[in-house]
Amino acid sequence: MILSLATIGGISFVLALSGVLTPGPLLTVTINESLRRGFITGPLLVLGHGLLELALIIAIVNGLATFLKKDPVMGIVATMGGVILFWMGWEMIKQAKRTHFSLKEQSIKGVKTLHPILSGILVSLSNPYWTIWWATIGLGYMMTAMEYGLMGLVVFFVGHISADFLWFSLISYGVSTGRKVF
Repeated sequence: MILSLATIGGISFVLALSGVLTPGPLLTVTINESLRRGFITGPLLVLGHGLLELALIIAIVNGLATFLKKDPVMGIVATMGGVILFWMGWEMIKQAKRTHFSLKEQSIKGVKTLHPILSGILVSLSNPYWTIWWATIGLGYMMTAMEYGLMGLVVFFVGHISADFLWFSLISYGVSTGRKVF
């Protein structure tokens, strides 16, 4: 066992930044809902996101890793994820020409949004980048953490989710307080 538990936690935090700093659907929901609900949005979204990741870690420990490591599965996930990310990027470029940004809170009658915890789960699960990250970077480092057994997994998860919590809380705080400045 080459790494210490503190090192596993630190590296897990830094590796999580490789996913969390990539703009995606969870960032979009965080910004949008923080305008509507305030700072609490970020922590609640991460709670949902973290519950999904905890379920994934449990599934991996109980055998999903063997399936995910198969070359055909990795190839399909990578290819499908790449196609979907390309399509999403293309759509964003097309929409950018027609988009109008407003810091005013829009009250739309009859439109309900999901609770942020549920949104955190669903947005993460539907993001192909999340699947690719976990099938590659996340799974690889999680296997290293598993050398320390349950404690290694706990430290890995805490380091990982801490990066998510810090980033999305900062975004949520900045959006909810910055709106008043603008």
